[in-house]
Amino acid sequence: MSAKVAVIKNKILSENWFVLRNFTYELTGKSGETIRHKREVYDRGDGATILLYNREKNSVVLIRQFRIATWVNGNDSGLLTETCAGLLDNDSPEACIRKEAIEETGYEIGRVEKLFDLYMSPGGVTERLHFFAAEYNDSLRVTSGGGVEDEDIEVQELSFPEAWRRVQTGEIKDGKTVLLLQHALIAGWLKPD
Repeated sequence: MSAKVAVIKNKILSENWFVLRNFTYELTGKSGETIRHKREVYDRGDGATILLYNREKNSVVLIRQFRIATWVNGNDSGLLTETCAGLLDNDSPEACIRKEAIEETGYEIGRVEKLFDLYMSPGGVTERLHFFAAEYNDSLRVTSGGGVEDEDIEVQELSFPEAWRRVQTGEIKDGKTVLLLQHALIAGWLKPD
């Protein structure tokens, strides 16, 4: 069933990096009553993320980089440990994540598995994130990674027990990363001890 929405106003507030819009709309509820809402919506495009894992080594490849939004919200260093990710930029989700894996981690991955796609912050952000996983090994490392141009990315190969410990202690705070590590645990790909 489609929502009954009547857009009253759609005003662009900013187009600096992505697009921030102010919407005024009327939503007709189940009872037939119409409720007027005013919301800001940030459109940054869709993205993709991937967990690189190695069953033999019981390990994962993560990255660590500065994220301004976390610094603004109390992360003193601004550094965040996360899975490799990027915006689609007109690529398919799989093409995007293959490109990002090489740029950020240095691994040219083979077979990838699409797990699911999720809205990550639907209260005000349009982004839908596509989640993937792929096995890696040392022979797939073609560069040192670290990102491109304006990126300063540290590549981290962690044992899964160490990565899982960091989730449990709150050292890993990135939602997409926690979801993918939990998926690996539940799927039995990796062991926490």
